[in-house]
Amino acid sequence: MPYFDAASAAPLHPVARQALLAALDEGWADPARLYREGRRARLLLDAAREAASEAVGCRPDELVFTSSGTTAVHAGIAGALSGRRRVGRHLALSAVEHSSVLHSAAAHEAAGGSFTEVPVDRTGAVDPAVYGGALRADTALACLQSANHEVGTEQPVAEVAARCAEAGVPLLVDAAQSLGWGPVPGRWSLLTASAHKWGGPAGVGLLAVRKGVRFAPQGPAGERESGRAAGFENLPAIVAAAASLRAVRSEAAAESARLRDLVDRIRTAVAERVPDVEVVGDPVRRLPHLVTFSCLYVDGETLLHELDRREFSVSSGSSCTSSTLIPSHVLKAMGVLSEGNVRVSLPTGTAGADVDRFLEVLPEVVAEVRERLGAPVSPPGSPGPAASLVVDALGRRCPIPVIELAKVIGEVAVGATVTVLADDEAARLDIPAWCEMRGQEYVGEEPADLGSAYVVRRLS
Repeated sequence: MPYFDAASAAPLHPVARQALLAALDEGWADPARLYREGRRARLLLDAAREAASEAVGCRPDELVFTSSGTTAVHAGIAGALSGRRRVGRHLALSAVEHSSVLHSAAAHEAAGGSFTEVPVDRTGAVDPAVYGGALRADTALACLQSANHEVGTEQPVAEVAARCAEAGVPLLVDAAQSLGWGPVPGRWSLLTASAHKWGGPAGVGLLAVRKGVRFAPQGPAGERESGRAAGFENLPAIVAAAASLRAVRSEAAAESARLRDLVDRIRTAVAERVPDVEVVGDPVRRLPHLVTFSCLYVDGETLLHELDRREFSVSSGSSCTSSTLIPSHVLKAMGVLSEGNVRVSLPTGTAGADVDRFLEVLPEVVAEVRERLGAPVSPPGSPGPAASLVVDALGRRCPIPVIELAKVIGEVAVGATVTVLADDEAARLDIPAWCEMRGQEYVGEEPADLGSAYVVRRLS
């Protein structure tokens, strides 16, 4: 069964498995002890730290191991904000950061601080000049991911880091998605990563803090990992994480080129073979193994289930499922279609034949889901006589409000409007996206009794 969700968790690399098994025998003792077993464990920990720091591009004494990438983000943000509290309590971050960064920002605000979300363009990238403009005299920390976890767009980290350096603001880079492909460029101050994203075991994160960065670890003080990560080190997993990072880096150049070709094949074929689809993210400045696209008139949850039935494991950047009506904050910030969203992230070693079979299956699956939902099969024909129409889609989740809009747009005259009543948060994003894809005018949103009224004017 082809597994196409490496951005969530990459399969365990063979080197990681070998290192893990070996370290279970040799690295079980306390590396803080001076007896033989402890010294042996300490040698393994030091070697792992040196290998990881070399891959990160920092000094070994600047890097600590944490229990996860999320823990590294939380510890890094909290420590940097506390260390620079005399400067101020303002935090800057992009609007498409990982949820761990957003949760840290929310906690900081709840504790009396403030934060600014820097907007992104339709590819998901920040403008370095706009980001620099968000830095203030009281900005204690800036955060920017190296590459987006949902759409794969690489951020201009080096340019933003230069502006942060000019402003005297440390920059924390979340490198979870990119570190396996290469070091992060630029003059960053703090960096976080997660081992299971590059084929290491889960439960190991990295936190690097450059010398000279004011940093005050939060929470009860600990004796291990420079006081920045409490608890006994999971040494076998740490050894496996460092060994696999070194291994994937040695393979990165060749595998990056191969997977980039496969992703280019997907980007081209999806746009050609699936009607009404939007391939999102930067087509060039992106991770080599990841592509995301959204299919109009499709329920994303159903689409993923149907692909799973055909033995393809893929993910979605959209949260528009039965459990929530809130679309992905990344897709929302980009202003792109969120319904029917599919994220394909190819693990190392993916066969071209598996990609070809996916591209054969996908159009059939999308067509079946659309038929099941009663989606229109063609754009509207000749203009109808109606001057205006109101569509009541209250209580119905995406993509039904958009489907109902598409069904009736042909019944109104050119220049007339259709008003869609909806209480689904995703409609706020998907109706404007539909208008752009269909060449119609999105007039705007108005308050309604039980939700919102979205007004669309027919142009053709």
